Amino acid sequence: MRRQMLSCRRWILLAPAILPALAAGGCRRVDPAAQVVVYTALDRQFSEPIFEEFTRATGIRVLAQYDTESTKTVGLAGRIRAERERPRCDVFWNNEILNTLRLKAEGLLEPCRPKEAESYPEEHRDLDGCWHGFAARARVIIASTEIVGEEERPRSFRDLADPKWKGRTGIAKPLFGTTASHVACLFVDPGPEAAVEYLRSLRENEVQIHGGNKGCAEAVAAGRCAFALTDTDDAIIEKDAGRPVEIIYPDQEDGGIGTLFLPNTLALVKGAPHRESAIRLIEFLLSPEVETMLADGRSAQIPLNRKSPPNPRIRGPREVRAMRVDFEKAAEAFETARQVVEEKFLR
Repeated sequence: MRRQMLSCRRWILLAPAILPALAAGGCRRVDPAAQVVVYTALDRQFSEPIFEEFTRATGIRVLAQYDTESTKTVGLAGRIRAERERPRCDVFWNNEILNTLRLKAEGLLEPCRPKEAESYPEEHRDLDGCWHGFAARARVIIASTEIVGEEERPRSFRDLADPKWKGRTGIAKPLFGTTASHVACLFVDPGPEAAVEYLRSLRENEVQIHGGNKGCAEAVAAGRCAFALTDTDDAIIEKDAGRPVEIIYPDQEDGGIGTLFLPNTLALVKGAPHRESAIRLIEFLLSPEVETMLADGRSAQIPLNRKSPPNPRIRGPREVRAMRVDFEKAAEAFETARQVVEEKFLR
């Protein structure tokens, strides 16, 4: 309840700054029937309140379709592909990046130029304007402070394969969501051979495979797993709840590969039925005020807009060594990585 009151208070304080931006188009009257269809992979509890604020400010109804924890963005991207001849979706709000890039490569997205786009670093936006990254999450290790002593804490994603912890480390099933994206990124750096060897080492170490990153975080918090790979949003929820866990940003040593940061991405679907409303929603979501709301919420999304203040609850690429990834090459490697996972890791 207290957190909800703080969120409401935050919105009241931000409203004078954000409402003019939300009402882009000045005194234009909004058609009472105006709407925008969004396919969103960000959890409903985090995205729905923001849609409601957009509707209050503009009069435009948001019709949202959400993913499931088991299929994540793969399912939503598949729907956009299936509807390519008759699009129903206007805006794709992906909570990672690779499946957005794959849709662009297939010609299913079209450019738009939101006013705020250039306030984001180049590596987090498409120079063609087909996708816009914001509000990132980091791929972190969540460790049980009751099971893993301070001197034993993992420092690298490779530590999941340490024989000392055989059968006691975990990952989400690497066919969906950010875990699938993480594996695809490893196929680019350090490369295919090293990525395949890593998957083999995880299998030999009997790594626990959970249905999603949330399941990984919960398993560690409950003591069923010593440590696991997960995302900052799932890890911070357990830490904020007072569970005996620590969040570790992996591979921070000199010469280390760094921690992988995956932004949320926004894209205008080609042939969007409600194009004008879609662009207004994208402009709203890219505002630093909304990014601050996402940072202040339970999921503690990491601000990327240069105008957004850092989030004191979680560390971002401004504070830690970030993994440098060619996301386009990772998107190209995505299907190969999935095949390897199915044939050499899950069987």
